[in-house]
Amino acid sequence: MASKASFSIIPCVKRKEEKEERKRSFLKNGSILLKDLIASCDGKSHPIRCYSASELIRATNNFDPSCVIDGFHRDMYRGILDDRTVIIKKHYDVDRAIRNIIISMQMSTHKNSLKLLGCCLEFDGPALVFENAGKGLLNNHGSLVVDNELLPWKTRLRIARQLASALTYLHTAFPRPIVHRNLSPTCILLDDDYVPKLFDFSDSITIPPDQLYVQENFAKWTVGYGDPYYQKHYISSEKTDVYSFGVLSLVFLMRRRATYWNEARNVLECLTENPKLNVSDGQIQIETIADSKILKEVGGDEQAQRQLQDFLALALLCIQEKTEARPDMIEVAKELVRIDKSILP
Repeated sequence: MASKASFSIIPCVKRKEEKEERKRSFLKNGSILLKDLIASCDGKSHPIRCYSASELIRATNNFDPSCVIDGFHRDMYRGILDDRTVIIKKHYDVDRAIRNIIISMQMSTHKNSLKLLGCCLEFDGPALVFENAGKGLLNNHGSLVVDNELLPWKTRLRIARQLASALTYLHTAFPRPIVHRNLSPTCILLDDDYVPKLFDFSDSITIPPDQLYVQENFAKWTVGYGDPYYQKHYISSEKTDVYSFGVLSLVFLMRRRATYWNEARNVLECLTENPKLNVSDGQIQIETIADSKILKEVGGDEQAQRQLQDFLALALLCIQEKTEARPDMIEVAKELVRIDKSILP
């Protein structure tokens, strides 16, 4: 009888220990979050919901691998909360999680930023709950295939224009510019209408008052998308994001994966040095580099070909090695609006 009584108490002790651990995590993470929220809200209200660990565990069937979103490794999950599909991002670093919460909360008002619904502070690392984006991750290999469908040029151009709008908002809408620092297809989701949603601001940084950049002790970037100036000097500025956006634009146009940090520079050298390419008067034969799907789509339409030329010229301007030669993100966004409207329906 004694052994049975002893055995039956173990689950109760374990549950009590789990509750105590969640309580400690909540207090630790909550205090950090509260401090950063007060510092960042600037008197404005950004209400988000606080979820319990048990809610997220039920929503994802205890974070079952079958709930992992394609392209992520036990990091982003789909689940059901309050009878609707949501995305749950797990964090293993508290500081990065808090930064992501703070900036995601501020960016949630922009239609091209993944809306933050709430967070859970009961795990060792906070978990974030976002709105759903049904089409999932933008393909990192440059193939831009969603549901076995290669995205047409008009959709790619619209995605680029809307992402530029989100980055412009990040750079200009707050008291101090925020630099994403790690822009790549792995932080872009598409909703059911192929609308892009920028997310994951865990590597983002705010430029301090009276400064134009941030000097860091090290640099972090996604392979193929990193600004060479940032990698060399460890200096972050809005132009860091402009460079990464330029590489992303080339991927959209060429359907070619950015495989290493100077991929964009290699493309630029190819475009300007290859005698087979017509580069006189700043013109480049778009047929030599554009995705064959795009070329088939635009056919012999001179206006459409001019649109591709202008898009390429803008991308190349964004990846200039000297940061001062690159445009500001707001200029990029305005030019993309002009390019998009250059062919009326």
